[in-house]
This record gives sequence, C-alpha cells and structure tokens, in this order.
Amino acid sequence: MPGSAGAVLTIMKPELDKNILIFLLSSIGLIVFPHVYHIPAAIFGFFSLLLSWRFIGVWKPNWLPGKWVILLLAVSGIGLLYSQHQGLFGRDAGTNLFITALGLKLLEIKTERDLYLINYLAFIVAASQFLYEQSILMAAYILLVCCVLLATLVYINSSKALTRAAVKTALIITVQALPIAVALFVLFPRIEAPKWKLFNEPHSAKTGLSDSMEPGSISDLGESFELVFRVKFAGPIPPPQQRYWRGPVLSYTDGKRWTQAVFQKPSGKPAVTGMSYQYTLLMEPQDKNWVFALDMPQEFPAPLTLNAGYQLITSDSPDKRAEYKVTSYPEYNTGPINPGEYKSATQLPGEPSDKIKQLVGQLHGFDSAPDNFINQLLNHFREEDFHYTLTPPVMEESPIESFLFKTRHGFCSHYASAFVYLMRVAHIPARVVTGYQGGELNKVGDFLEIRQADAHAWAEVWLENRGWVRFDPTAAIAPERIEREINLDRQTAYGITAANDYLPRPAYNWLKQARQLWGNVDYNWQRWVINYDHKSQSNFLSSFGINDLKAMIYWMIAVIASITAVLCWFLLYQKPKAADKVLLAYNRFCKKLAKHGLFRDTGEGVKDFSERVKIRLPGQTEQIDQITSLFIKLRYGRTASSEDLQQLKTLVGLFKG
Repeated sequence: MPGSAGAVLTIMKPELDKNILIFLLSSIGLIVFPHVYHIPAAIFGFFSLLLSWRFIGVWKPNWLPGKWVILLLAVSGIGLLYSQHQGLFGRDAGTNLFITALGLKLLEIKTERDLYLINYLAFIVAASQFLYEQSILMAAYILLVCCVLLATLVYINSSKALTRAAVKTALIITVQALPIAVALFVLFPRIEAPKWKLFNEPHSAKTGLSDSMEPGSISDLGESFELVFRVKFAGPIPPPQQRYWRGPVLSYTDGKRWTQAVFQKPSGKPAVTGMSYQYTLLMEPQDKNWVFALDMPQEFPAPLTLNAGYQLITSDSPDKRAEYKVTSYPEYNTGPINPGEYKSATQLPGEPSDKIKQLVGQLHGFDSAPDNFINQLLNHFREEDFHYTLTPPVMEESPIESFLFKTRHGFCSHYASAFVYLMRVAHIPARVVTGYQGGELNKVGDFLEIRQADAHAWAEVWLENRGWVRFDPTAAIAPERIEREINLDRQTAYGITAANDYLPRPAYNWLKQARQLWGNVDYNWQRWVINYDHKSQSNFLSSFGINDLKAMIYWMIAVIASITAVLCWFLLYQKPKAADKVLLAYNRFCKKLAKHGLFRDTGEGVKDFSERVKIRLPGQTEQIDQITSLFIKLRYGRTASSEDLQQLKTLVGLFKG
C-alpha cells in the first residue's frame, strides 16, 4: 500500500514517535559518516539521499515513497553496487552492500520489528569500520554511537524516556559488559589467519620510499608527517650519527634513475664487534615487505630474512602493523666482495664526460688510495659553494653533471647519487642506500618515532679489509641534518613546529607535550590491543603460568564466572531507596498484625485493610489511622518529609497490636 509505506509507528506512544525516529536516524548517520573515506562517493551519496529522505518523512510522512518506488530504488542500488566493480565478496563489497541495504531499509519503517532490523544492520556497519581503521579514537567513537543505538533498543523495550534515562541505561549496560569483553579479549584463544587469503583486497597507495630513486624523489617526503615505524630500545638510544635505518640498496643507474640490481648472495655473514643495540620495531602498514633496521642487523625473528643488500625483508603481509625484536651491531665488516657485487657496484650508464673525469682527476681519484679520494670529495662538498635544500631546482638533463657544476643545490638524493657516481668513475665499488635517518624521541613513552620526513639516502663504498662502509655526503654539507639532537624542533615535518611562530612558548611546550602524551597512548594501544595476536597472547599468559589451551579455557571460564558473580551481586543487592524504607516500615507493621491473624489480601487497598484491622483491634484505632495516613502521605504524596518517615518508624516500633 503506497500510502502506508511511511506510516507512523502505532505500537509506540504517538507523542514519542518522532523522537525515536530522529534519535535512530541521527545515530545511523553518525555510524556511516566515517565510511566517507572508504566507500565510493556514489555509494555514500546514494545513502545520504535515502537518509535525508527518511528524515524529511519524520515530519512529512506522505512524502515517503511507496512500495514501487522503493523497489525502483532497490534496483538502482544494486546497479550502483555493480557499477563500482568491487566484486561480490570481501571487505569493500560487503561494506558497500550493508550501507546500501541500511539506507533502503530506512524507507520501510512500519513496525517495531523494522526498528530492530535497522538497529542490527547499524551495528554491523559500525563493526565494519574496524576493517579500515583501528585507532583508539575510532574505537571510542564507535563505542559511543553503539551506546546510542543501544539506548534506542532500551527505549523500544521499556517505557523510559528516550533521552536521559534510556541513554543512562545503555551506558550502564555497556560499562557492565566491558569487564567480560576485556576477559574474552585477553583469554579467548587467538586463531591465526591462514597464510593465503580467500578474498584479496586492493591496497590503497601509501606514500613512502620507493624501490627506485631519482633526484627529488626523497625530497617529496621531506614535509610528510606520516608515521613509518616506532622503535623502543632495551638500553641506551644510539647517538644521531648511528641512527641509520637501512632500506633498499640501489646499484643500477641509467644516469637519472637508480634502481635495485639483482645481487648475488653475499660471500658470508658480516663479522660484528663492539656493543650491540637491542630494540623493538613497531612497523606501520605499508605496501612493501621492507623492515627498517639499524646497521648491521644480526638477530631477528623468523618472519624476517636478510637479503643480499643486508636489508631486512618480511615474509608476512606488510599491510598490517607488525612488531619485531632486532639486535644490531654498529661496528661490522662485510668481508670480501664477490664478482656479481663488484660488477653491479661499478656499473656506469655510459662514458663519463670530460668534466666529470677532470673533477675526479683533480680530486686524485685515479692516482691515490680510495680513502684519500673519499676525503678529497667530501672536502670538495664542504668547501665549494654547495647547498642543502628541500626544494632544489629541476635538473632534467644530465642531473648529476648539472648538480655538480651548475646548480649545486640539492637534497640527500643528489649528494648520494653524485658521490656514488664519482666513486665508480674512479673504479671504486659504491652504491646508494635509501632508508631513514634519525627519529624523534617521545619522552613520555621513551621510544623513537620515525616518519616519512626522516627519509634519507646515503652511500656505501667497498674498501679493502673493511667491506662495505657507510659514507654520508649530506653530513659534509649539512651536518645539522644528521647530528641534530633528539627532539630539536623540526621546521616543517612535525606540524606543531610552525605554531612556534604564533604561540607563546609555554603554550607551544604544552602542545608538544600533549602530542607526545597522545603518541605514547597510541603506541601502547597499537602494541597491546591491535597487535595482540596468538604470539603476544602466549607470551603474556605464560608470565602468569598459563601455558596451554586447556589452562587458558579454564582461566577464561573462571574469570568470566567471577565477573558475572560480582555483577549479579551488584545488580541484586540494591541499597534501599527512601520509598523502599517507607514500604519496609509498613511491612513491619503488617507482620505485627499477622500475629493476630490479620493478613492483607492481594489487591486490597491500604485504607480498606486499615478499616478491617480497626474492627478486630478497636483499642488501637488511633495508632492504626496514624500509621496508615503517614504511609499514604510518604508513599503517594508530594509534601512528605524525612521527619514523617522517622515518625512512621517510631509509631510502627511502638505498635503492640
């Protein structure tokens, strides 16, 4: 019946129908809103249209569509889902389907049953948000809107007012459920997902280091605040000069672009000496299977392997956060170079120009030891008119030669590529290494945060009896880029630094401390909640002597039973309210009358009972009238006081019957 498609609910109180609908529709809007970043704009727009239509229908029921229009909208929704080409299964397809179905169902609200279905659909859509984002802020947001949905269910199933009482009840239910939820989270066996994926999801592009480099590619990351990984050291934090987080090693160049070469396996494992650094890496989701570690990583867990460029690679999926414990030694010797490495590390795109050869000769690259040439070249960068900048001029043709002889303004990629190129012209094996350098110390949590703004490129040169040795030509021209102390203000990378120009120093310091405090909260949330997998659970529970599945289940049952018992005690044992105290006093009066065989019948009014009692106990008529009058005043009147309650207790106590 077209005219009844938007009919107002008849099961609920008419004066509250609009309130319940507005409350429910607002909750659904809040739940779907965060998906604006995850679902296609067409799907979100279609849902917004349906939600707005349903809102209008609260005040204009006749404007709501009939069954044939709803059918047409359903067909349109199916066509829209199909047009997005996101498949039939998986995260994105499922989320789009549930949101579209939720929007269509809003137009069919006729009975109380429809409200239940919409609530349950809304809970599913709320849970789907965690498939995209698991931050603590999002968890709090979803918990809040789910409380609002629960308040709607409370209202439907009770006579409570929709606003305060229903929300208060929903919050109480949520708080009561949290202990059991925490117990299940900690103790319920974590099931490892299979290595294969039934429904592969396309990953959105993430900014960050690439497996290739050309001038300007790293400077593009210089102003990015995006977090790459966090590091917590078991002991002292290494000085800035040793905080090089190794990434892809680039050996092949066409003169403009540097890419990874196909390495042969290294001759042997690097020999390490001196002190070591033990630390825990918490990697953020990324597209590449790279794990960034200090030189030289020697101890690391099973999913990690060391490739021929001494870079850590993980066999796990890189699109989720992962934690690894690594031990690195800053003093190492990689040993002799094999023919494959030598060929890759001396490759040139063509015959060097006469100007390049002249510069190498001038710096004694052809007629002196490699160490001498390296020092001469680094001094050349220091003493000549070279400048470090995040915005170098464009060098499309012969970028290395243009940088060395014309612009002399560049970023780390310019200096590293020019340095390696000149080494190779002098027949010295060299290669470019990319990764991250530095990191900011979070003083609250005592861990380093490495962001895209810390992206860096440096050089490695193979030297006799020393193996591959790191040289950073950027340090020669801009030592502050490498040697800056932890927590020095970052000019553009860390956002709040710009506020230093506009805020008083105390306010700026407070803002910085607040950011670090929040960073510590987020770090622990990611470590102990989001990354709480089977391995983390086993390690955590084993510290309490829970070492197998059987013990885990026993403990889970015991803990949940204990929590349930405590909750039951609080729920069943309620401190008497004032009205209950009145009833308790009157019940004592009735017990005294019961000794005389006088019992109040079911449904018998207080006044009627008192008249019957006075006939049996004519000598107590005045006391019976006083007790009855006070009880009625306290129980049903509006002018009763605490003195009246005390007088009732006294009269009942003095009554002998």
